[in-house]
Amino acid sequence: MAGFTHSYIVTGQTYSRKVDLDVVGALSGLGASTHKIFTDIRLLANQKEIEEPFEKDQIGSSAMPYKRNPMRSERCCSLARHLMVLIGDTQHTAAVQWLERTLDDSANRRISLAEAFLTADAILNTMQNVLEGLVVYPKVIEKHIKDELPFMATETIIVEMVKHGANRQECHEQMRVISQQAGDHVKLHGKENDFLERVASSTYFAPIHGKLEQLLNPAGFVGRAPQQVDEFLIEVNEAIGSYSAHFKKTAHLEL
Repeated sequence: MAGFTHSYIVTGQTYSRKVDLDVVGALSGLGASTHKIFTDIRLLANQKEIEEPFEKDQIGSSAMPYKRNPMRSERCCSLARHLMVLIGDTQHTAAVQWLERTLDDSANRRISLAEAFLTADAILNTMQNVLEGLVVYPKVIEKHIKDELPFMATETIIVEMVKHGANRQECHEQMRVISQQAGDHVKLHGKENDFLERVASSTYFAPIHGKLEQLLNPAGFVGRAPQQVDEFLIEVNEAIGSYSAHFKKTAHLEL
C-alpha cells in the first residue's frame, strides 16, 4: 500500500531494534576507519611529510604563530571517537526489548540515531575537504628515506654477503656493531647517518662494496605495494562508480 518493495517478515508495533544496531554499527565502523586515517595524517604532518589545507589567514595556534596544527584532522578524530561509541546505545536498546518491546527506547533513539548520521556527515565532509587540498612534500619524504634506508637495508646486505660466502652469524655481528655506531652518531651527536660510509670503509664488507648503491635502491623495499594499490583502486572504482555524479562537488568548511 505504501509502495515499499520489501518488508520485514517478523515484526510487531516496531521493527527489530537490531536494525538500528546494524545501521549504527556500519557508521561506527566508518568512525574507526576515519580515525585511523586522520591519525596517520596527523603523524605524517608532525614529520612535515604532508599537510592538510591551510587557509591564507588561518591561525594554526593561538600561542605559537609559526605552527600549522592539523585542526581538521584533530576535529575528525574527536568526532570519530563520539561516533564509535554510539553503537553502545543501539546495543543496549536492542538488548533490553523485553518480550517484544519496551517503551524506554524512543528517547535514546531520537538522540543516538540522529547523532550517528550527523556526525558521520560532518566527518566525511571534512575528510573530503582535507583530501582535496592535501599537500605532500616529496623532498622531506626523500630525506627521511635517505636517513632510515641504510638501517632498513641491513638484512639485504647480510643476505648478499652470505651469497658471497660469508658466515651469517659473523656478518650479523659485524652489521650490528656498525649499525649501533651509526645510530649513536645520529642520536648522540646529531650528525647525519654515516652507516654507508662505515660499511664502505670496512674490509669485511669488501665483497659487496661495488653493489651498495644497487642494494640500497628504495624501489627494492616497497614489495608489491605499487601493484596492490593499482588492484585496490580497481575495486574502489567499481564500488563507487554509481556515485560518480557526486564527485564533481567540492567540500567547503566554515572554520
